[in-house]
Amino acid sequence: MFDKIKPMTVGQERAVNVLKDPNNELVGLFGPTGTGKSLISIAYGIWAVEGGRAKRLIIARPIVDVATGEVLTPEKLGEMYYRIAAAYLEDILGPYAERSYIEGLLKEEKVIVTDVSYLRGRTFDDSVIFLDDAQNVRPESAAEILIRLGRGSRMIVAGDPIFQKPTDAEKDGATLLREALLGEEKAEVVDLGVKDIVRPGARRGIKLALELRMRKRHLSETERYIYETARIFAPDADIITAVEFRADKDSLGIKGENVPDAIIIVKEGQLGRVVGRGGERIKTIEGEVGARLRLLEMSLDFKQWIRAIHPVGWISKHITDVDFAGPELQVQVRRSEFGAFIGQRGAYIRLIDRVFRRLFGIGVRAVEAEE
Repeated sequence: MFDKIKPMTVGQERAVNVLKDPNNELVGLFGPTGTGKSLISIAYGIWAVEGGRAKRLIIARPIVDVATGEVLTPEKLGEMYYRIAAAYLEDILGPYAERSYIEGLLKEEKVIVTDVSYLRGRTFDDSVIFLDDAQNVRPESAAEILIRLGRGSRMIVAGDPIFQKPTDAEKDGATLLREALLGEEKAEVVDLGVKDIVRPGARRGIKLALELRMRKRHLSETERYIYETARIFAPDADIITAVEFRADKDSLGIKGENVPDAIIIVKEGQLGRVVGRGGERIKTIEGEVGARLRLLEMSLDFKQWIRAIHPVGWISKHITDVDFAGPELQVQVRRSEFGAFIGQRGAYIRLIDRVFRRLFGIGVRAVEAEE
């Protein structure tokens, strides 16, 4: 089955290669939904069991009530828990395996689907342990899970530390496990981003999730005034939110007419309605609120977001990639212009980080691009 999986992105190809390398005892796959984390991991586990490389595949996955955020256990659900777990396996493997084959794996206990507590206090030899949806694992349980590995075993951890993490958690299980694996011997972490999404509908879903975060965010008095003023003078435009950062600019010592005081985010295709004929609408809005404004269409092209905020207009030419890496948005910049990107004493990247945290609750990190 693992041989049937054909990577469709660079990130997926790296995930497959990391799993094929027997030296990697611990493997972490982190990224948004739709990037193939679960499919690749489970297909590898079954391939390892069927090929005699492991005795069994243990899939530990917390089941969470979406409405309440409560973690549901076998004790609470009874037999229903295992029916949900089996359905999860069939949903993932449906296009690649017959239902009878999946049922046979479960019946023979070559594949065991259970909850996270099944791992506690036990040691597993000659097994592949797959912890899925790690963002829903309690932080105090994260370290304990890592020590369950026995002789001849491997552990795979998959999670989404951005879009599916609990809203009330400062650091979720996926984030903590990723940090632990980054410094662990014989461990590899693969970060998957928006460009690795292959599931139909997942990209649209993530875009909508980010839009909802912005619509729900609390606006300051100034931001509310900008937002309401834009709606008055552009009543036919779908305005999502406004974010103001004049005080941040001043505290970081950032000056210059090229830097806006605030950004107005609109639905894709709605930009012209706020600009108006000859720019009359946006000029009127700027005059009313007394601030330099910049407009931005809602999209998953985060390079355009960086370009809208960054004080140096030409810097976007030297950005090679912008995508999620773990719990942050990672910006890759050519080494020759890295200093110009982050600014003196990191002022520019700090401004971008503050704006993104205000909009999405997501931090931004800059790294030098590999030549």
